[in-house]
Amino acid sequence: MRILVTGAAGIVGSETARLLARDPRFDVVRTVRRRPEPDGGPPTVGWVMGAEDPPARLRGPWDVIVHTAASTRWTMDRAEATRANIDTLRAALALATGRTRFVHVSTAYADGPGPTDAPGRPEYDGFRNGYEWSKAVGERIVTDSTVGDCVIVRPPLILGRRSTGMISAFTGPYTLFQALVSGLAPAVVGTGDGYVEVAPVDEVAAALGTCCLRPGGGRTEVIAAGRDCLTMGAFLSAFLDEINEWRRRRGRDPVPFPPIVAPDRWKRLHLPLVREHLSPMQMRATDLLEQFEAYTAMRRPFEPTFPVADPAQVVRASTRWWADQVPRRAGHPTEGWLMAP
Repeated sequence: MRILVTGAAGIVGSETARLLARDPRFDVVRTVRRRPEPDGGPPTVGWVMGAEDPPARLRGPWDVIVHTAASTRWTMDRAEATRANIDTLRAALALATGRTRFVHVSTAYADGPGPTDAPGRPEYDGFRNGYEWSKAVGERIVTDSTVGDCVIVRPPLILGRRSTGMISAFTGPYTLFQALVSGLAPAVVGTGDGYVEVAPVDEVAAALGTCCLRPGGGRTEVIAAGRDCLTMGAFLSAFLDEINEWRRRRGRDPVPFPPIVAPDRWKRLHLPLVREHLSPMQMRATDLLEQFEAYTAMRRPFEPTFPVADPAQVVRASTRWWADQVPRRAGHPTEGWLMAP
């Protein structure tokens, strides 16, 4: 079975290509944006998707295309999100034939906010950011395409492998880890009993591998903890218990449990009072808080088709791996806010 994995330098793509390459039934080829470096893995082809014609080696035919190439930045505007996530999707779909199974990695947040979640923004057609908007558009493109067998896979926030916490890059939730340890985040914007859905990257890759073998038929698969989902308070407790044990063994002071401030209270009362007094670094921290609002105030978990068990274990393993890889950051003295002069 010939399988093409796009975006194989990314967190999900690299894990998925590594998993599939171990199966002798699969002949795996990877695409990356930059010129590939030999790594002993499956064949790798450099391709700037959406901006270049595909190299001849990629023109197939393919039994399966696993499309993981994407930018997950929440700060993209519509033009950036279109180039990063919509143009690349169209380029991947152009490689498919009527006999190709197309596995498209979307996001669990592609349905947009619920009535009590962080509100959407009109410039993104009611979605909360350019990333969510582009993924929702992408799902419609896949559904309306001529690909005969497609499946959409929606993962939530992605952390490291369940057993070791290993992950190829620290994005998304890891920026919150750093903000909490450094003290630059004066509070977490959300609700203590709101839900936070996370999944380990190896289980996301395993779900994609299953979808390679299982006929799609236009299904949408959701990777989530569902009824076992962590509340925001439980998520923070799992992280702080682990990072403070790590810091204790190294003689560092513990990181305090941060206040959890409801989104409307943060925007209405706190932020207007302090914004003009903040340093540039503190301003970046407040922007970070606002980006996470959409994912820390969920009023209900998702309904999974690929359930994630014991997400607290995933948080703890990911925290240990993160701290071991960036010990200076993880062991940094926690500092409170100081107003800029």
